[in-house]
Amino acid sequence: MFFILSKLVWFLLSPVNLAILLGGFSALLAFTRFARPARWVGLISLTALVLMAFSPLSLVLIRPLEDRFPQQDARRAPVTGIVVLGGAVGVARGDVVVNALASRMTKAVELARLHPQAKIVFAGGTASLISTATVTEADGAKLLFEGLGLDPARLIFDDKSRNTRENAVFARRLVDPKPGERWLLVTSGWHMPRAIGVFRKAGFAVEAFPVDFWSSGEARDFVRIYARAPRALEIADIGFKEWVGLVAYRLAGYTDALFPGP
Repeated sequence: MFFILSKLVWFLLSPVNLAILLGGFSALLAFTRFARPARWVGLISLTALVLMAFSPLSLVLIRPLEDRFPQQDARRAPVTGIVVLGGAVGVARGDVVVNALASRMTKAVELARLHPQAKIVFAGGTASLISTATVTEADGAKLLFEGLGLDPARLIFDDKSRNTRENAVFARRLVDPKPGERWLLVTSGWHMPRAIGVFRKAGFAVEAFPVDFWSSGEARDFVRIYARAPRALEIADIGFKEWVGLVAYRLAGYTDALFPGP
């Protein structure tokens, strides 16, 4: 039920979706006796879109998330296993496709080659609420990892999980981590606080290995204006979603901290 509600609620509360829906609603109201309040609704929605698309707001939102867990030396050993969260890969027309989060996959391959004894666990099924696809993200990951030369004997796939909580719970069941083992968690930097909180709650001790950063980590993040509105809107949407997700997961009892840290 939480999975379904999260998808439905976020569709409505996504700031980009909400601004567009309000803008469309105001356009309809403009032809009624509510034309005056419609102009204010339209102005507010347009202002919100402009701020998200062209101001530093998107990076201001996502920068604290990406700063929460520092990057670490990829060569530091030993490593028992590497857990890679889905969201970056899929299958289309029988071939692998990756999206803007592809760093999760490329870093996993890099770590696998640096630590040839480590197991690679990919956690990702189908996150779509209405998907009828018969293939999962795990299928795409399998094609990618094996195509890049990783030994299939090292690979473990969870093709059932649909969200971050299920990623943690199902991955733990698959590998049954032992005390003293060292497991790395690979996911986007902005997603790492929520992911770490969920893995801790699930009893799976992992070390954060964040990748896929949107912000540069420099002072210019707070004054940078995007020339490409679609990219800025995507970052703003991701940032809002993660902050809302942190609150929702804490209220649902999926994490023990509102903003998990190192």
